[in-house]
Amino acid sequence: MSSALQPTNLTHPTIEYPKRPPAGLLSRRVFAGLFAGLLAVTAGLLLSGAPAAHAEQLQRLGDWDVHYALIRTSFLKPDIAARHGIVRGPDRALLNISVIGGDGKPVVAGVSGRVRNLLEQDTPLEFQEVREGAAVYYLAEVRHTDREVLRFFIDVAPPDGTAQRLEFQQQMYLDGR
Repeated sequence: MSSALQPTNLTHPTIEYPKRPPAGLLSRRVFAGLFAGLLAVTAGLLLSGAPAAHAEQLQRLGDWDVHYALIRTSFLKPDIAARHGIVRGPDRALLNISVIGGDGKPVVAGVSGRVRNLLEQDTPLEFQEVREGAAVYYLAEVRHTDREVLRFFIDVAPPDGTAQRLEFQQQMYLDGR
């Protein structure tokens, strides 16, 4: 046998990984971080880029960044949902809108809108303004069926009165899919 085919003694560096907290603790921390990140990002604080059920998205409208996110209401803790009057259920989602000015600060705006299904049926969205510290965001509940494609038309009117329209489309799924 040729010496080129002989195995050689290879040494591998030892890699030490940090110890992980117990699984239950990690899950609670991850969930709390995701929810806090969703609220912070969509509220315009941009403190976290943590993804949520349907990742937070952004559209630039005029001088403002409009952040929007759809999450299943079942992802919300019951006490948080109750505090904001949100009904949790497998066929319900929560639309979260926030408007950020050019200075990176939240902007109080008039937010209204509607959602349309593929049968061209429109349903108005009822937004409630939520203020937590410096954050300002707008929440609306959305009912849907499994695999339903919804088109959202959101009108945003910041204080200077130049209304802009945010449009996006999202396929919705029932919980457990």
